[in-house]
Amino acid sequence: MRKNWWKGVAVLLLTYVVFWGLLGPTPRQPILNESIRNVYFHVPLWFGMVILLLTAAIFSGRYLRSGNPEHDRVAVEFTNTALVFGLLGCLTGSIWANFTWGEPWPNDPKLNSVAVGMLLYLAYVILRGSFDDEQRRARISSVYNIFAFAVFIPLIFIVPRLTDSLHPGNGGNPAFGQYDMDNQMRMVFYPAVIGFTLLGVWITEIRVRTRRIEAYLEE
Repeated sequence: MRKNWWKGVAVLLLTYVVFWGLLGPTPRQPILNESIRNVYFHVPLWFGMVILLLTAAIFSGRYLRSGNPEHDRVAVEFTNTALVFGLLGCLTGSIWANFTWGEPWPNDPKLNSVAVGMLLYLAYVILRGSFDDEQRRARISSVYNIFAFAVFIPLIFIVPRLTDSLHPGNGGNPAFGQYDMDNQMRMVFYPAVIGFTLLGVWITEIRVRTRRIEAYLEE
C-alpha cells in the first residue's frame, strides 16, 4: 500500500478536478463563456502527454545504453499512453474550437503542427510493427522515439509562435494565464495537470505489467 499512495492521490485529484471543473465558478469572458472550463481538461491532457513522451524518450535512451528490453518495454507503453492523451487532447480541443471559432479544426498553424506531431508518433507505432527481430525493432524504434520527441517539441511549441495563430499563446495571441485565468482557476488547473499525469503513469504501469506477463508466457 505504501508504494501505491500516489494512485490514491491521482483519484482524489481527478475527482476534485471533475467536480470543481464542472461546477465551480469561472471568469466571465466574451465568446468563451462556459467553454473556458475545458481549460481544466484539454490543457492538462496535453501537459500530461508531453511529460509521458519525455519519459518515453528517456527510457529509449536508457535502452540504447544498456540493451535492457525492460527499458524498451517501458518506453513503448509510455508512448502508447501519451498517444491516447494526445487523441483526447485533440478531441477536447476540437469541441472547444467548434464553440469558440465556429469549426472543429480550422486551418491554424498550431492545430496543423499538432496533427503532424501526432502522425509522427503514429509512424513510431507502425515502425515497431514492421520488424520481426526484437532487438533490431527495439534499437531502431528507440532511436526514432528520441528523434520524434526532439522534433515534436519545437513543432508544437515554437513553430506556431512564428506566425499568426488563433490558438492562445501563439502568434502574438496571449495565453490564458495572462488575462483570463484567475487564482481560483489555478486551484483547479494545477491539480488537473498533476492528476492527469499520474493517471497516465498508472495506465502505463498496468500496460507494462501486462507486457511482462505476455513476455513470460512466450518464453
